[in-house]
Amino acid sequence: MKITAVIPAFNEEKTIGGVLSVLVRIPEIDEIIVVSDGSTDRTKEVAETFNVTVVCLTENRGKGGAIKAGLDKSRAEVILFLDADLIGLCKNHVYRLLEPVTSGKADMSIGIFENGRVATDLAQKVAPYLSGQRAVRMNVLEKMVNLDLSRFGVEMALTQLADSLNLPVAEVILHDLTHVTKEEKMGVIKGLAARMKMYWEIVRYFAKIDNPK
Repeated sequence: MKITAVIPAFNEEKTIGGVLSVLVRIPEIDEIIVVSDGSTDRTKEVAETFNVTVVCLTENRGKGGAIKAGLDKSRAEVILFLDADLIGLCKNHVYRLLEPVTSGKADMSIGIFENGRVATDLAQKVAPYLSGQRAVRMNVLEKMVNLDLSRFGVEMALTQLADSLNLPVAEVILHDLTHVTKEEKMGVIKGLAARMKMYWEIVRYFAKIDNPK
């Protein structure tokens, strides 16, 4: 069973190296694809220091567009999605995400932070369907409509798809894992504005799905 890890990244030069340093040491992962989503920092250069495929988008397409660009390069049976800004990732987290899908117990797994940091733990307990840490069978992803238009709504779209098809989904606890918040990356005011934009893009995407005309 071929496994590909797809890592969408926008200006994550400070953290992507830590994520990739873990992934390259997992022999079960056949391919790692980093999609630099219009990054203006050294995300591309850092990623290229590892034995991975780097896809560079000249403009920011949002998470859905970046993920689609990565999927277009893969023919794996199982896709592992991880955010590029994770803090504390270890091999056990990856194996826990992969196991329900590779064993056939589930068509999708969703990773939930625990004992990481209060802010990120709470956010994922309230809205686990927004988690970017997942393993998904490719035949499920192939059923996604307008993936590249979903931008930040991609995780919610995946959860909704699995729900509509009544697919088995496993929620996996990822102990001691967290990520950098937008407010930490950009400052409180800009970070909050970016967060509100993300939520708006999620709402707008699902409004288009519900009212295609």
